[in-house]
Amino acid sequence: MRGPAVRGGATRSASLLLALMLGGTAPWAAAAELTQLKDGAGHDLTVGRCIICHSVEYIPSNAPAMNRAAWQKTIQKMRERFGAPITDQEAQQILDYLDANYSRKSS
Repeated sequence: MRGPAVRGGATRSASLLLALMLGGTAPWAAAAELTQLKDGAGHDLTVGRCIICHSVEYIPSNAPAMNRAAWQKTIQKMRERFGAPITDQEAQQILDYLDANYSRKSS
């Protein structure tokens, strides 16, 4: 059985809220400030949704193994399994951003 941090990110969300209320930042939020993602359409949305549960470092570190289908599957997993608060329209915008900037392109 998985712990609450794995099921939907409720513990992380509560920790982030508490840290922000106390004037601090959560470790993964601070990491997002250190990792600069490529500029492009969908950048702000992608960062804003991803840092809710994890550092954006996940994106460039996994990019060499990802293509559009893999990013789509990952976004779907984040929404369905972990409860990421991403609408269908936002998921499409995030996918377009990730595919344009962080997908392994076949030659």
